[in-house]
Amino acid sequence: MTTIKRQDSGLINGYLKYFYDIPTVCPYGIGEIAVYRQSQFGFVDEPLMSAFIEAGFRRNGNAIYTMDCPDCRQCQPLRLPVNGFKANRSQRRIMKKNRDVTITSAPFSITYEKIALLNTFFNERFSGLDNTAESYYGSFFANTIADTFEIEYRLGKDLLGVAVVDMGNSWLNAVYFYFDPRFSARNPGIINILSMVDFCRQHDLDHLYLGYFIEALPSMNYKGQFRPQERLVDGSWRQS
Repeated sequence: MTTIKRQDSGLINGYLKYFYDIPTVCPYGIGEIAVYRQSQFGFVDEPLMSAFIEAGFRRNGNAIYTMDCPDCRQCQPLRLPVNGFKANRSQRRIMKKNRDVTITSAPFSITYEKIALLNTFFNERFSGLDNTAESYYGSFFANTIADTFEIEYRLGKDLLGVAVVDMGNSWLNAVYFYFDPRFSARNPGIINILSMVDFCRQHDLDHLYLGYFIEALPSMNYKGQFRPQERLVDGSWRQS
């Protein structure tokens, strides 16, 4: 990997004293103890949010957090340098196959249609857990402290998927994506990432942040197929 020079993250240093650690069971099932280092915010302006995002932090509702697990460093923040990204042959084939999908960006909104789709997604992908669309939209998506909007994917009148995203002056942050399990064969996750890359290019954004890359977890390591990419390792962005 090639090391990428990081931007000055001094802007966030004065806020780190307000962060606290929350030990819990690893949400990804790859370790015994995970530690969320987080803090709640009432408002975060664009320069500060950009500094947090560039330093590898994530947003959950009005909380900014990072993982600081004592015996594990498998969660690696990942971003795509948009100008250098090139879709591979498989990804281009997937987009060509899905030319009938309508993609639109829209202000964040809560509708019965989205609630129903997200509950269907949870029941199919995370059965047995207590996740509900109502709680996600009420406490996670709607409780935002960033410039948040949605990207919708439709097949005719059918809602195929929804991406909740944050945007800054030079970046787009993928917060959450859910889709109709009936259309899994269409590779909606691939469609979503490639369409977000296109959005970044159209709006002159430098980076697309895709959350964590975890090599040992199939549901997370698929992000490795998007290249070139940069991962935050030992405090530095490294090109892969």
